[in-house]
Amino acid sequence: FWDFLILFFCLPVVIFNEITKKRLLGDVSCRIVPFMEVSSLGVTTFSLCALGIDRFHAATSPQASTRPIEQCQSIIAKLAVIWVGSMTLSVPEILLWQLARDTSPVSGVMSEFCTMKPSSNLPESIYSLVLTYQNARMWWYFGCYFCLPVLFTVSCQLVTRRVRGPDKKGESRGSKQGQAEGHLNCTIIALTVIYGLCTTPENVCNIVVAYMSPDVSKQTLDLLNLINQFFLFFKCSVTPVLLLCLCRPLGQAFMDCCCCCCEGCGPDGSSSESSADSKLKTEMSSSIFFDKPRETPPPLLALGTPC
Repeated sequence: FWDFLILFFCLPVVIFNEITKKRLLGDVSCRIVPFMEVSSLGVTTFSLCALGIDRFHAATSPQASTRPIEQCQSIIAKLAVIWVGSMTLSVPEILLWQLARDTSPVSGVMSEFCTMKPSSNLPESIYSLVLTYQNARMWWYFGCYFCLPVLFTVSCQLVTRRVRGPDKKGESRGSKQGQAEGHLNCTIIALTVIYGLCTTPENVCNIVVAYMSPDVSKQTLDLLNLINQFFLFFKCSVTPVLLLCLCRPLGQAFMDCCCCCCEGCGPDGSSSESSADSKLKTEMSSSIFFDKPRETPPPLLALGTPC
């Protein structure tokens, strides 16, 4: 959902700015777009960490086969912590950016762009905190939004394999539960790889520009910033597709929902029987997001009259 927000709001603003050299929504977009982009990195980072911890508990639990399905309230609470934490850590981005205008010496056309400069109208205490954040932003960005998810995911995978051992690993491969856990582990690794590849260029550019090339022109910096933003947009567009393709139960549920919306959820008999069959198959298949397969439901009776 957050990836959809990035593509729906931030991508048109960036493209409009590059084409017209005017900032859509003015100073508001200069503050909201960086806030949403950094929040997106935080949501992905903390989600990968939460999934890594969940897979570790699932693999090392002595009673993994009898572990109950996690309640919806618990999942919503975890998502709320992830989202609120990510948005809280991104609040300094709102105070850091502001709209600036510059006239081109060649064409004489005034262009609008966003600059990383705290407003002088802020209170002194908040202004000093924003300046501190600006000075430490590069390393904070690199450590929290790149090193943390990558190292955390790799560490959880290595520790899980170490704790389970070759014997338990060989036994679990033959069971459906073991195959489901292995499938989800591959999904988490794939998401981490995509995230790492898409965030590496920005971190490398930030470090190189800060320490090795202090005299880089403004046009080069704008081009690098644009490339880094499109890497983020690429990540936001690939991640949901990758998740739906690798996670079969989630992808099947998504396709069923799309088909239901396209057909208008008509109450005809054929659609009712097909939806009942698909519901039975979905519930009988063990979802890889849970550690215990769902119990087989009683057969559904066909609705209708004898005629």
